[in-house]
Parts: sequence; structure tokens; C-alpha cells
Amino acid sequence: MTELELSNLVTIKCKQQVIRAVRFNIDGSYCLTCGADKKIKLWNPHRQLLLKTYGGHANEVLDAAGSCDSSHIISCSTDKSVILWDVATGQPVRRYRGHASSVTCVKFNEESTMAVSGSVDNTVAFWDVVSRRQEPVQVLKDAKDTITSIQVTNNEILTCSVDCHVRLYDIRVGKMISDYIGQIVTFGSITHDGQCYVLSCADSTIKLFDKDSGELLNTFTGHESKDYLLENAINEKDSLIISGSASGEIFYYDLISSKCIKKLLHNLNKPVISISHHPTDSYLLSASEDEIKLWGTSPMEE
Repeated sequence: MTELELSNLVTIKCKQQVIRAVRFNIDGSYCLTCGADKKIKLWNPHRQLLLKTYGGHANEVLDAAGSCDSSHIISCSTDKSVILWDVATGQPVRRYRGHASSVTCVKFNEESTMAVSGSVDNTVAFWDVVSRRQEPVQVLKDAKDTITSIQVTNNEILTCSVDCHVRLYDIRVGKMISDYIGQIVTFGSITHDGQCYVLSCADSTIKLFDKDSGELLNTFTGHESKDYLLENAINEKDSLIISGSASGEIFYYDLISSKCIKKLLHNLNKPVISISHHPTDSYLLSASEDEIKLWGTSPMEE
């Protein structure tokens, strides 16, 4: 299994105080880093190239995402705002101010016509990025506490919250399924086949659920959450679940057996909170303090 021969290919000091999130773009050729320095940086991590810096938030940037054609970036911040950026010019195109508190997470829909943001104000807001409309198109108010993460597929939205629930919204029929997990859910992913969701919980576990039945299929343990909002990732083959850890390690778990089959050390005792897996290849990005590392089997072929 080549997946286990991962090594650290690149280390980049981002000079952003602390990296709050690292995100591959749609095809995995670029990545975004969100900084406590109020900026977003666009990189080619494979070549260690800083391509552009986006400044305009008034406080720490907590999350960002690239559009499907890589022409725009959407970002969110503790300044309560969501900003739509023009990638090429580096300028903010629109600034959305509908949230009453820090905005923790943001995603585009598949066509990148809509941005979806989650906040410490317990709401999820939908922004039409095509029109000039400033107010949210819709606001979901089902959660009773902070929204920690959002995933958007072509017709579903998965939201996770400190209220120990995950909520799956079916956009086509307008229905919502709420599942009580019993632990604070710090991050949720959906497997590439759309069958399962993978939840990072504050009790240092990751839980794998069947999306349709709500059945708990597997629990993964070994990593340490402490009080960090750890993220998880799923490899491109849906065979491995990946997690950062307060210990500074990255854990690879076998999705079927739930065994930890690989540990990578980013930085001992310096928490790895944000990770991002390449969409189609075995590359992984991890962030710890002010640096990101690219892991993979071999340097990317030109």
C-alpha cells in the first residue's frame, strides 16, 4: 500500500503568526492558508511558491475556500464578516456582514454560485455571490450553539455544532435530519462516495456514521483532542481517515478496521489542528503553528 510510504516533501514557514486553516484548491495544485495575521495566502505548495496575499479582514481569518474555477476565494473571520475575493487582483469583491459573531467556517456550493458560512452566533447563512445582494439569501437557525464546520455537496449540507448535533440538510426537498452525537463535534467530512460522514469529536474520537441510516459504523481512537477543534480528512480512495492531534502527530486510520496504520510527526507537542487532503492524489497538507507541511509519496510530476 503506497499510502504508507508518505514522507515530508515540503515545509513552508508562512509568516502568519498562527495558521488557522489550510485548504487545497479544487484540483490540488494550489492551497490557501488562513492566518491569525488577518491575511489569506495563496501558495503552490508543491513548489514552495507564495503566489498572492489577500488582506482586508479586520481580525483573524478562520477559514477559506477556492471557487470551482479557481477565480474567486471566499473567506471568514473573527471580525464577523465573510469576504469574496478576486484571485487575480487580490481585491475584495464583496463583504458580507450578516453574522452577529465570529464566522468559523465557510464553503462554496458545487457551482460556486453560493457561499455557506457558519458562526459562533449558532447560524448558517447562505450568500448569493453572483448577484450584488448584501443580505443572506437564507439563514438556518436550528443549532443551539456554535457551528464548527460545514460541508456542501451538490444537494446536501452537513453542519456540525458544539451543541453535540450534526444536521444534514437536503436542499432539493428542504428537509433536515438532526443526529445527536453525545459529544461536541469539532469537524465533519463526507466520504467521496457520499455514503458516510466522518465526525471529529471533542472526546478524542472520530466517529464514522452511515449517512442514510444514521448508524455508527466505526470509532477511531489514538489522537488527542484536548481543547482543540481538530479537523479530519479522508483520502482520495475513501480507505483512510486522517486526523491531526494535540501531540503534533498526524494519524492515519484504516476506515474498515479502524486501526491506526501510520503516524506522521509534524512537530512534537505543537498541535496539528488543520489538515487538507488532495482531491485525487495521496498528498496531505498539515498546519502547525506558523508552518505547513506537504506530505506525499514523491514530488509532483510536472
